[in-house]
Amino acid sequence: MVSAVFHSPLGGLDDEAPAASTSTAAPAAAPAPVARRPRKPYDWNGLLLKVLPPLIGVGLLVGIWALLTMNGGSFPTPAATFAEAVKLFADPFYSKGPNDQGIGWNILFSLQRVAIGFGLAALVGIPAGFLIGRFSFLNHMVSPLISLLRPVSPLAWLPIGLLVFKAANPAAIWTIFICSIWPMVINTAVGVQRVPTDYLNVARVLNLSEWKVMTRILFPAVLPYMLTGVRLSVGTAWLVIVAAEMLTGGVGIGFWVWDEWNNLNVTHILIAIFVIGIVGLLLEWALVAIAKRFTYDEV
Repeated sequence: MVSAVFHSPLGGLDDEAPAASTSTAAPAAAPAPVARRPRKPYDWNGLLLKVLPPLIGVGLLVGIWALLTMNGGSFPTPAATFAEAVKLFADPFYSKGPNDQGIGWNILFSLQRVAIGFGLAALVGIPAGFLIGRFSFLNHMVSPLISLLRPVSPLAWLPIGLLVFKAANPAAIWTIFICSIWPMVINTAVGVQRVPTDYLNVARVLNLSEWKVMTRILFPAVLPYMLTGVRLSVGTAWLVIVAAEMLTGGVGIGFWVWDEWNNLNVTHILIAIFVIGIVGLLLEWALVAIAKRFTYDEV
């Protein structure tokens, strides 16, 4: 009878353990909801300050233009110019012969020449800037030549291109090349010269090769200077191509302006001026956006 009433202590522990575990286990508590940060209200005032001043400036220009042409004359009014622009851009890519093509084709041909001349200038100018900034002997040797050739007017180089290449298109590309190379050379060289000497001293201690010094130390430090030179160069290239095409002929926005002047079509000339300005502005914005991705400074 005793054995039926009192159980072994070990057996009691074994029997009661599952019960204890089931009684003490509590359901997992649901994670507390993460408090969301309140959304920052959109800065409408900042947007207004960015958009409103340019609109006022453009409106002021158009208003002065309208006042000056309200009595008629040979100079077209803003309304007449806008109406003609709508007709012109209704079919910008027509082609009625080599000397009669739409304004879209003229813009594309000019951009093609700018891209080729500017690309060649970048391929030559950026490495040359690295070498000039890196080696003082080369800097002293080349700096007088740059100071001598850089102020030369772009159109002064055009006859040299016509003499050498015997064709208008490569002569125009040559003019773009020689005029847009200087900002890239100068800015890249200045950027290399402003690299802290501590960086180069560390490279000497680590016995890095000249190629690694260029790619691992100089290039990241010089990139903001180099992009500034690129921005200046592309603006120069776009300015030069308009003047060069006026003299060389063919297809291009510069030739289109000169051809419209020969036809005494002042309205189309005004439209071309606005188109040249807008394309140049878009190129500038694109390069500024690229530059901001690689530098923390204000561009």
